[in-house]
Amino acid sequence: MTTAPPAKPAPWTFAAPWGARGYVSDLDGPVHWIEFGPEDAPRQDGTPIVFVHGLDGSHLNWCLIGPRLAAGRRAVALDLHGFGLTPGTRATSTVQHNTRLLDRFVREVTGTPVILAGNSMGGLISILQASASPDTVRGLVLIDPALPMPPRVPDRQVGSQFLMYALPGVGEFYVRSVLSRRPPQLAVQRVIDLCFADPSRIDPDMFAASIALAAERQSQRQSQGQRARDEAFLAASRSLMRVAGLRGRYRQMMASIRVPVLLIGGEADRLVPVASIRQAAARHPEWETVILPGVGHTPQLEVPDTVAGTLQDWLGRNF
Repeated sequence: MTTAPPAKPAPWTFAAPWGARGYVSDLDGPVHWIEFGPEDAPRQDGTPIVFVHGLDGSHLNWCLIGPRLAAGRRAVALDLHGFGLTPGTRATSTVQHNTRLLDRFVREVTGTPVILAGNSMGGLISILQASASPDTVRGLVLIDPALPMPPRVPDRQVGSQFLMYALPGVGEFYVRSVLSRRPPQLAVQRVIDLCFADPSRIDPDMFAASIALAAERQSQRQSQGQRARDEAFLAASRSLMRVAGLRGRYRQMMASIRVPVLLIGGEADRLVPVASIRQAAARHPEWETVILPGVGHTPQLEVPDTVAGTLQDWLGRNF
């Protein structure tokens, strides 16, 4: 294992209400990550768990379940290039480049092997990592991962939004003129409305922390240049669509995985249809699959107690 330079305490404390400490590591540039559990906790002997967020997500996506999973093992969440508090560019924010970031992170920061827990784009990146570097991964938790779409008409809002992202010029105009100009509270609320089956389930403290983080990102965008931030988001979304669209290649990668896998899907997910989850489960009967009725795209935020309990049970039986 290569050792990274010592991590520095981060200047931000958005995850502090959940007992998480923030750090910044130099991995060819600053990478922000958090660790759950008290700093003076006894040495953790269990396999570390590394949480990987989705498109437009951040380390905050894991704060409602991270503390419960830190008992007996390290539990950390990183911000991928272009998201949260890790800067990114058009070149560094693609799915492929963020997979390379994850590889460096688990080798140099947490140590390997690890259990990867990924949501949406983070699930896809976790699959890429497990397929390309099986020595680094001991288990996978896939929470509504980006998957090949079944032959059906997509959700109208989701389909039109991703079509705009995909079109050269149109995507840039939409992100610049609409997404980047939304006030932080509205931006966060729109994400909740899209990702939750029942937006009233949002934790009030998480809502407040997410708004504060969005305001910080908006401030950084103004100081570092809005164009770079917009290009990073579009690079991530376009590369996500390309990789997920290569159905045969993607299915080969999933078939190559030889570690225990827990697949969790929200039955009311508008971004990853439950049909995709059921299709993946049918192709991989050796995986453990849990479908959550009445739940959307981010179960770890919408029904955190259910997700944390499911993960604890799975971890207890497999590790």
